[in-house]
Amino acid sequence: EVQLQACGGGTVQAGGSLTLSCAVFGSRFDDYCIGWFRQAPGKDREGISCIRSGDGRAYYGKSMKGRFTISTDIAKKMVSLQMNNLKPEDTAVYYCAADPLGCTGSGCYRIGYGMDYWGKGTLVTVSS
Repeated sequence: EVQLQACGGGTVQAGGSLTLSCAVFGSRFDDYCIGWFRQAPGKDREGISCIRSGDGRAYYGKSMKGRFTISTDIAKKMVSLQMNNLKPEDTAVYYCAADPLGCTGSGCYRIGYGMDYWGKGTLVTVSS
């Protein structure tokens, strides 16, 4: 079974930057679709971005593009999320998720896309 683990969370000041990493275990990685999602306290889970591991093509939610950048390292079977100019409203638990069959269409960052595997998440706290 495919397993994922997100790490790199912590506390940063507003305007700062933080990079999260997602390690993927248990299967081939070349054709994966990997997405980042988050859930703020008291709110629904929200999609951020997703990436095709084979060629690095990335997709972003409209409100996420610009401050957040997703990337992949095939050799390490890892996907990263670089977050810049963080705001207090970015405070949330961040999750990575995967579809081993690859990204189909441009909506893989959406909650309803249907990622097959989910990690436990890592907490990001942005202070003002």
